[in-house]
Amino acid sequence: MSQPEFPPSPVRLADQITHQLGQLADQLSQLPAHQAVQVIVRVLDPDDEKGVLGAVTRLMVTGSLFAKDQAERGVLPAEVWLALGRASNELHDICLDLDEHHDTLRAMGSRPALAATAPSAASPLVVRRRR
Repeated sequence: MSQPEFPPSPVRLADQITHQLGQLADQLSQLPAHQAVQVIVRVLDPDDEKGVLGAVTRLMVTGSLFAKDQAERGVLPAEVWLALGRASNELHDICLDLDEHHDTLRAMGSRPALAATAPSAASPLVVRRRR
């Protein structure tokens, strides 16, 4: 009789996820443009937190709530909770900023292949930040 398979410990799971994200980043730089866009779309997918960024944001929110509880009990300094709270808020804001570009990226990723040549009219790169 085979033994039941237990889920990995949370620490081991975090290590595995970190390793897999590193592998994904390494592979992303080697992919053809249309496949790279497809991966980016999956990472940024805002629907039901299916994307990696949304899942990481949810994890940070959960960590912030944990840290708040521990800070209220005097186990953690309040600064730790505040830092985690700021991090989760910043990630949430980043998700909102990127969400407006999701449809454009999804449309690009659904094309069979992106043109290898530069666009006929280059668009200026403008840095803008809303908050």
